[in-house]
Amino acid sequence: MSASSAPPRFPAISASRHAMRVGVLTFHRCINYGSYWQARCLVEGLRAMGHEAELLDHDAPEVRRAEWRCAFQPRLPVRGPRSDLPLYAAKARRFLSAFEHLPESRRFALDRPEEAGNYDAVLVGSDEVWNFRHPWYGSRPIFFGERLRARRLASYGASFGNHDAEHGLDANWAAKLDRFDALSVRDENSRRLVRQGLNREPELVLDPCLQFPPPPAAPAGERAPYLALYGHGFPDWFAAAVRGWAVAAGHRVLSIGYRNDWADEQRIDAGPDAFSSLIAGADAVATNFFHGCVFALHHRRPFVSAPSAYRLNKVRDLVHLLAAERHLVTEGTPPAAYAELLGTTLDPAIGARIDAMRARSSAYLASALG
Repeated sequence: MSASSAPPRFPAISASRHAMRVGVLTFHRCINYGSYWQARCLVEGLRAMGHEAELLDHDAPEVRRAEWRCAFQPRLPVRGPRSDLPLYAAKARRFLSAFEHLPESRRFALDRPEEAGNYDAVLVGSDEVWNFRHPWYGSRPIFFGERLRARRLASYGASFGNHDAEHGLDANWAAKLDRFDALSVRDENSRRLVRQGLNREPELVLDPCLQFPPPPAAPAGERAPYLALYGHGFPDWFAAAVRGWAVAAGHRVLSIGYRNDWADEQRIDAGPDAFSSLIAGADAVATNFFHGCVFALHHRRPFVSAPSAYRLNKVRDLVHLLAAERHLVTEGTPPAAYAELLGTTLDPAIGARIDAMRARSSAYLASALG
């Protein structure tokens, strides 16, 4: 769908003499709450700044197949008559419907970036656009600026994901990034990789979901109180600790987007808007996903996180950036800490830190877009 046929939440201010035609290059069609929301928030935020912004609608058959395999066959137990396939299918359909309302460019092949069209500026990011280990987007030259037609090339909140800084950045990829007019990342691991590989200091900015927050969430329609659980593959010690707190506190555990058998109820088929509403309506959040933490922070919900190895870099660096390290728990975290972290409101200093980072990120965007 074109930008003109999808009314944005933040309408463009056409009278701005600094308005630019901006393409946003990211993972905008993943069946993933975080990928959807970061893409939507950034493009709508740019429109609120007065720019004619749209998502670059890249397409590749092999990527589509991989995405749908992941959406319909999550690496979770599915047992006979309890098969959750219809619920995962309903979730995917809700994402497809949401994608139709995103402001997008004309579609072009992932390996033909020059067909995206001409832009005053292209912003690469947010998300793991530079992650060489990403299962289907890893090492794609387009995300390193290859053959994009733009007067200015910049990144916003880009990440190398679980490609650790200790493994370094190959000189060929570094040379591609060095052509960017402005560079920003969303985590310290990515900052180290750019610094070491390019001898440039990238700006550290907020994820778009915190920089340009989603619209107020509609009521979830759930009976209170409940704990929102988001993620899968949780370690047993984390499940036991969170479950123990929920039982003691009299809270139901609602699992969003994935089946977790230790939850009281499953909300596998939730679409992107329902995801935000369920987090907003929760009394607390338990997650091992980056955007589980981001949405808990956005909605000011108490939370705990035990990220997997794949997500450790970005979750660890997020809580460090916002002085919220205590919300990252380990096997040795005592039950009393869960009671405090999940049962009390967030430290106001975290909100103040978000506000300060928002101002810093806005200054970067103003500079990056010239």
